[in-house]
Amino acid sequence: MGPPAIVWLRRDLRLTDNPALSAACEAAGRILPVYIWAPEEEGEGAPGAAQRWWLHNSLTALDDGLRRAGSRLVIRAGDSLSAIRSLVRETGAGSVYWNRVYEPSMAERDSRLEQALASDGLRVETFGSQLLHEPGRILTAGGKAFRVFTPFWKACLAAPPPPAPIAPPSTLGDPADVADPGSVASLGLLPGIAWYDGMEAAWIPGEQGAWDRLETFVDGPVADYGRKRDYPAIDGVSRLSPYLHFGELSVRSVWQVVSSRAASGGGSDAFLRELGWREFAHHVLWHFPETVREPMNPRFTDYPWRDDGPELSAWQEGRTGIPVVDAAMRQLWRTGWMHNRLRMVVASLLVKNLGYSWRAGATWFRDTLVDADLANNTMGWQWSAGCGADAAPFFRIFNPVLQGEKFDPDGSFVRRYVPELRKVPPRFLHKPWEMPADRRARVGFGLGRDYPEPIVDLKASRQAALDAFKALP
Repeated sequence: MGPPAIVWLRRDLRLTDNPALSAACEAAGRILPVYIWAPEEEGEGAPGAAQRWWLHNSLTALDDGLRRAGSRLVIRAGDSLSAIRSLVRETGAGSVYWNRVYEPSMAERDSRLEQALASDGLRVETFGSQLLHEPGRILTAGGKAFRVFTPFWKACLAAPPPPAPIAPPSTLGDPADVADPGSVASLGLLPGIAWYDGMEAAWIPGEQGAWDRLETFVDGPVADYGRKRDYPAIDGVSRLSPYLHFGELSVRSVWQVVSSRAASGGGSDAFLRELGWREFAHHVLWHFPETVREPMNPRFTDYPWRDDGPELSAWQEGRTGIPVVDAAMRQLWRTGWMHNRLRMVVASLLVKNLGYSWRAGATWFRDTLVDADLANNTMGWQWSAGCGADAAPFFRIFNPVLQGEKFDPDGSFVRRYVPELRKVPPRFLHKPWEMPADRRARVGFGLGRDYPEPIVDLKASRQAALDAFKALP
């Protein structure tokens, strides 16, 4: 039997459609699946608190799946190159396989490691599996990166289709021997205080949980996705984003299942287009890595955004006095997730009405979202701020009252997460400050006592944002 192969797992915590794992199984009699906890190497993409909870459970599920297949997951922490070299010395491994990641810090790290391991005499094989199309493959006719989504997506649809997903390996072979395989618990990913009970109730991390959620989506919500995806009170979206981020489900598998099993047109086409937005975000970050910290549009380099203040804390804690915003922020805190329509609404309020930097919002989302993907998070916040790729015009400032009335018309979403408004009649639910004092008294609701008054004047702050934009060079 030849030397074992190391399979370095990162954002591909699955057995199905895992090109690195499948190739290693074909090339070597024994494989060593390894996860290395090295958040300092991931830069701005390092997992926040909510994602560490998810990662703990995802790695546990992956180890269970590997053990059922006759293998196991080896856990290490610290410098990735040192960890891999140590395993090579211990096992006599002759090759290392991994699936590529495209976030700036991780891509740079991988390039260094590939050269170092090759200089050690190891065979290094890397594969694409995180996206439908590799970055750099979808370009304008002039060979440049797209900055606008619609032509990018048209080019994607005109390109050869993504490869079909790969079936899980029929056998993983005997696991390579290591003296200490390590444990997921040793990484200390779970916090000392169990604040994550809401996430436990909302999610089942791991590959099986991912497939179950995909089946649920394809069997139901996808049919009306185009019509119902904007309504946060109903189960109208896929909720696949954290599974895609951690690679418990490949985007190629999602593409194939939705394309083949859902009815063409309508909801399925609208959903596949949303996968296109995910694709676009990763391509933009690949070509413009500086956008993690700097606005893509240089006009906004010196825009007078704020970085700190009491309103930021009120926004984070869901006590702005604006019901749909507070409900969304509390949903985020309780479940580690927020409906996409509401992500746009809360972002607009923070950067345009309250004047805080998009970086402040992106930082909070990175720590609290289970699906905090660096590419999507960066592009989404710059889009909301009007300074990024395909950004919304700066004068597009969401009115959270109108958004609530339109997409939560009966108030069921707001009442679920802001129960202190349960006595407020529907007419005033999304704007309780307009409720006459005598009616408040009759129902026993005190504005400023039971629920805060708005921390910002929506009309005046909108005008202030437009005036600041007009002053840009």
